[in-house]
Amino acid sequence: MWRELAPLGRDSGSGGYRRYAWTAADADCRAWFRAQAEARGLAYELDRNGNQWAWLGDPLAGDAVVTGSHLDSVPDGGAFDGPLGVVSSFAALDELRRRGARFSRPLALTNFGDEEGARFGLACVGSRLTAGQLTAEQAQELRDGDGVTLPRAMEAAGYDPSTLGPDPERLARIGAFIELHVEQGRALDLSGDPVGIASAIWPHGRWRFDFRGEANHAGTTRLADRRDPMLTYAETVLAARREAELAGALATFGKISVEPNGVNAIPSLVRGWLDSRAADQSALDTVVAGIEAAARACADRAGIELSVVRESFTPVVEFEHALRDELGKILGQRPGGAGPVPVLGTGAGHDAGILSGSIPTAMLFVRNPTGVSHSPAESAAEDDCVAGVLALADVLEGLACA
Repeated sequence: MWRELAPLGRDSGSGGYRRYAWTAADADCRAWFRAQAEARGLAYELDRNGNQWAWLGDPLAGDAVVTGSHLDSVPDGGAFDGPLGVVSSFAALDELRRRGARFSRPLALTNFGDEEGARFGLACVGSRLTAGQLTAEQAQELRDGDGVTLPRAMEAAGYDPSTLGPDPERLARIGAFIELHVEQGRALDLSGDPVGIASAIWPHGRWRFDFRGEANHAGTTRLADRRDPMLTYAETVLAARREAELAGALATFGKISVEPNGVNAIPSLVRGWLDSRAADQSALDTVVAGIEAAARACADRAGIELSVVRESFTPVVEFEHALRDELGKILGQRPGGAGPVPVLGTGAGHDAGILSGSIPTAMLFVRNPTGVSHSPAESAAEDDCVAGVLALADVLEGLACA
């Protein structure tokens, strides 16, 4: 499975993946998922928001156990973020069938669409729509960098966008959702454990900073006469680093657009996107407020107009303790187990975090030896990936089998 999926959407120059929502690469990944489902005799289904499902058992029976993740990527992302969870879900089912497991609850494998938000700027679009955290009207207004709306992109890919919206009936039929994911950090590498259980997802969000100045000629305008928004933006980036360090949080300006974007032109507009995360809400509020205050002070001194818009936000997610404890119990009782499975928090958002407000969710992490993620250098050892599959199979057996 890994060999078949690996070439899809991979850029030959960077070696990273460009699997953006509703593109040809996304279509290839979706075709791969459907082929895997049908090869195993699973009932394939596409829901109203473009998420893919593969069912073993009656989807309408209720109290289903669901596992999976996503197949899309950030720009030049790594091979494991998302796909490892989807591949592992199929592999775990194969393992359970090899064991002769008898299922007492319906089981579903899923691929949630547009988790990374690389094309339309909003993460977890598929799961947000399903959970009602994104309305159909809001989704219809999402646009990519070329001005293409989400509905137009879906239509171009052969899908009907008229059905977008909350899906409470589907969620009501799910008893538990388990997402396996490569760790985006080095906690497991430092502890020496191949697999861990998630405790919580840090609160996090994305803010757009628009710095408006005055376009002018780079070769004839005196420095003293310039209203250059790039300078204010640059000072804000440095302020973000300072504020994050003071608050014990994370803050990153990782995306920027410039108008008119000419080498010999002073910009009229610099637009930068801030990603900030912290272990608790108070720390996140502190760091974002500090960054905005510093940006406004710089803008006022330079005669720059500044607007700040929060484009997305996810509060802290505490995974349901009962389900989390059940995972720990199942994995702790495995033959040959080396003791308690570590429980760790994460600053990365996931579909499981979005769905946690509607259904019981939990996560498993697989060791990442370098901690690198959202990069072609992202990696996990084959033995650790197998350990993740076996752990997921044990969890599914404990939850869904007689």
